[in-house]
Parts: sequence; C-alpha cells; structure tokens
Amino acid sequence: MLLELRVENYAVIDNVAVEFAPGLNLLTGETGAGKSILIDALALLLGDKASTEMIRHGADKAVLSCSFEMEEGSVSKRIAKTLEENGIDGSDDEQLILRREIAASGKGRVFVNNQPATVAVLKQLAPDLASIHAQNETVMAFDPAARLALLDSYAGIEGESIAAGFAKWRGMRNRISELERDEQDRLRLVDLWSFQKKEIEAARLQPNEDEKLETEKRVLANSEKLFAAAMGAYETLYDGTVSATSLLRNAEKLVEELARYDSKFQESVGLLVSARANIEDIGSTLRDYAEGINASPERLAEVEDRLALLDKLKRKYGQSIADVITFGEQATQKLNEIENRDELLKQLNKELAAAKSEYLAQSRAASKKRFEAAKKLEKLVEIEINDLAMKARFKVEITGSDDESSWTASGFDTVVYLIATNIGEPQKPIEQIASGGELSRVMLALKTSVEEGKTSPAINGKGAKTKQKHQRTLVFDEIDTGIGGRAAEAVGKKLKTLARNNQVLCITHLPQIASFADQHFVIEKKETGGRVKTNIRPLNQAERTEEIARMLSGAKLTDTSLKHAEQMLKANA
Repeated sequence: MLLELRVENYAVIDNVAVEFAPGLNLLTGETGAGKSILIDALALLLGDKASTEMIRHGADKAVLSCSFEMEEGSVSKRIAKTLEENGIDGSDDEQLILRREIAASGKGRVFVNNQPATVAVLKQLAPDLASIHAQNETVMAFDPAARLALLDSYAGIEGESIAAGFAKWRGMRNRISELERDEQDRLRLVDLWSFQKKEIEAARLQPNEDEKLETEKRVLANSEKLFAAAMGAYETLYDGTVSATSLLRNAEKLVEELARYDSKFQESVGLLVSARANIEDIGSTLRDYAEGINASPERLAEVEDRLALLDKLKRKYGQSIADVITFGEQATQKLNEIENRDELLKQLNKELAAAKSEYLAQSRAASKKRFEAAKKLEKLVEIEINDLAMKARFKVEITGSDDESSWTASGFDTVVYLIATNIGEPQKPIEQIASGGELSRVMLALKTSVEEGKTSPAINGKGAKTKQKHQRTLVFDEIDTGIGGRAAEAVGKKLKTLARNNQVLCITHLPQIASFADQHFVIEKKETGGRVKTNIRPLNQAERTEEIARMLSGAKLTDTSLKHAEQMLKANA
C-alpha cells in the first residue's frame, strides 16, 4: 500500500508531500492544477522513462520519492527476492522506499531503501506495488500482448517457464538450421572458418602481448635518449668527478668527526650512510638499465611488424588479443561440429524434440487455464459492465494453434475481448468501440474484474475458503472520461467496491465519483512570489462538501449546490 508520495521541482510542483490511506483516495481540482502530474511522478518511481523537460524552471533537478507498506505474503517475498538479486538490503520497518532524481544535465539517480539502484530494478518491483490506468491509456496500447497478459494475470499464469522453454526450443532449432545449410553454403563456411582458424593459430598469440610490445617499441624508438638520460643520471649520482655519492661520503666523514665530540650527531651519521647506500643502489640500477638498452633497428622493425599483424587481427576478429583468441577457439568449435555433423545433428534433434515437447506441455497447460479463466472472467466482466449503467454482452475469445508458426514466448494463444453494447448488435473487439464513455467503463469493468480475481476466495488444502490477503495500489487517472449522470454514480460505486480489497487512487472531475471517497484531496494551483505553485491537501467533511458543491455548480457556490453535495456525501458514505 502506498503510504506517502513526495514531489519536488517537477513541472509546476515546487514541493509537495501527500500521505495516502487505505480504501478510496480521490483527488480533485481545477483542470491544469497538476493532478495528472502526481500520477506521472508515481509512474516514474515505477520505472517510466524520464524527461529533463519536466524539471521545474530554475531548478537543477527534480526529486521524487514514495514509500510503500509491505504486507506479509507471497508478494512481499517476491519483492524481497528482487531486492536480494539486485544486492539491495530490505527495510527493518517493513517499508519499501523508492527515490528518483532527474538532473537537468540528463543524468539521473535511483535509490531503493536509500541504496543506489537502477530504473530496471524499479520496473521489476512495479508489478507487485501498483498498477496505473491513465486517461491516455487508449486502445492503441491494448495490443495482443497486453490482452494476453491481462487474462494471464487473472488466471494466475506465470509466463517465465513458457518463455524459457520457447527460448530453448528456438535456440536448438537455430543451431540445427546452421548445420543443415545446403552443401555449397556449408563448404563455403568450412573454408572461411578454416582460414580464420589457421590465420589466428599462425600468429601464436599470447595474452596482453600487444601491451608488452608497445612498451618495448617506445624503448627501442627512443633508445638513444634513454641511454643518455640513464648514463647522465648514473654519472651525477655515482661516477662523476663531483657525484652525489662522493659528496655524501665527504659529508659523512665530517659528521663522523663531529660525532666523536658530540653524540647527538651519531644518528645523522647513520642517515648519511643510508642515503649513500640508496643512491649507490639507484646508480647501479641506472647503469644496468643503460647497458641493457638494445638500440637495434632490426629489433624495432620486428616489433613494429608484429604490432601491425596484431592490429590487423584485432580489426578482423575482436577489440583485444583475448577477443581474437576466443574467436579462434569458436572457429575451431564450429569446424569440429561440421566434421561431426551427422552425429551432432542426431543429438541436437533429440534435444530439439525434448525442448519442443516441454514447450508444448507448458503452453497447453497455460492454454487450458486460459480457457477456464476466460469463461469465468467474461461472466464477471459482463456483470461489472452492466453495473456501470450499460447493457452489454461480453466475451473473451481465445484462438491459437499448436503449429510452430504460432509459437511465441507467451504460448500459442491469441486473446480478443469482444463486446456488444447495444441489443441486436454483433459482438466486436472492444478496440472498435467508438464511444469514449463506453470504453472507459468497459476498461474499468475489465480491470476491476481482473484485480478482484487476484483477491477472490481461494480453496485451501482442507476445502475451506480463505481470503488471499494482498492489497495492491490501483491508480485511475480520469478513468471517468466521457461519462456522467447515472453512469458516473455507477463508476463511483465500482471504485468503492474495488477499494474494499485494494488501495485505490483516483483523479476525477465528477462530483458523483468524488462523493464516494474514503479520503478526499484537493489539488490547487496558486501564484506566490511571481511563480505558480501546486499544493495538495486533505479535506475535512465541511471542505469536502464545498469542493463537491464547486464541482456541481462551478466557482460560485450556491445553497442548492451545497445541499446537493451534502445529500450526495450522506448517500454514498
């Protein structure tokens, strides 16, 4: 359940914090006050793509944060597993804290429980935290994958195993296709891989060889300068007429004389002896280095030729010597597969048959569950739609074939939601419904049915019914678009029903819906200090009456609108 949402320097919002409660949380306000911006902020915290254009003018960054209360159960365990897999510690107070910073520079940061994370982690957590149904969620976004996912959500189908089985089968099939190329292509590939293998093997590559050769090349190319520098330093420190070593030796004798009469110089003698020994060691190292310098133009030419060969191989086979070596090993493996083609094909076909059988078993099991769930869902949705001041017939149509051409990572089923909103009319896909108001209600009924299905009574091991305890946060951004009157009141009742088992956040312009709120917030836009700022505050009972009266009659409140508002609140409490 969403406990708190904080928004700072985002669009017209300066700094807003709002605490939500269980049940139905309704947000109202004038158009343009920033209601949908709050929903957008929550969507960003659930992994949506960010834009620097939404940072408030004059600010360096926008900061968004929220906290969710975690309940015990499978959902909490899934969230804990996601955190663990991403190296994030859980919270001791059973809260999940999300924070996201959007910088004007284009760089952003994500934190989960005050620990660095990524947007990908937010996306992994989102399905178990909240579901946002926005006003711009048109049917264009309700594509085949989304329709199937909605039914799977209701049926409780986890698609990971099907996707893994599909990937395994497709990978096997691709390997077999490579081996079963026609003879001409096969011989062409054998020639290519043989050439690549021989070229790489002939080079006798050593790991990091190019780095060592580059160092040697620099030394050889500058051998005269290096010899002169090393010998010059050697003479200055050790072998010159006035070398550092001879000067230190003279100083050492003089300090020894002082130490004979004053013991405090004894330590200084030791330091001078140590310094002279260190300099002599450095001198010896410099001399040995100078003597070891190879000023051979022949060796320099060999190194340059070798480096040119290595560069050529890296341009063809990889960015590093290690990549080239790996490429050669892969070419060798492919040649071995070709040479043992018949035996390998026999083994791969066995594995392909097993992978195919496994995928089909998983897909057929999922398909059976979908058909069973579809029958229940279409009845439930039809009841829900008709509760929303419509007379409609609804059907979930599943088509598909276990032919390989129909296989996908989700199985082989295709789902279409059909509806007839008028008596005597044939059922058509809901994406062909023309009325925006009808579409809003159908989508609400459909999603309400799916969400209620997730918390519907389940049968325990002893045959008794037990209630699944899982409260999700459901967000509806102006789902009431295009409706009014009796339909609006029906939508309000439906949201109230949905809020019994879920936390519901809803933005609305309709007083009929606002009157059902368990907690009512108003969003206001005011000018302060020459800047427009958005503020959000919870309303008490008297303020709720005035706000609903405003929604009924406009900016000017009347006794009639106030009385009407009081009646609505009393009737829908």
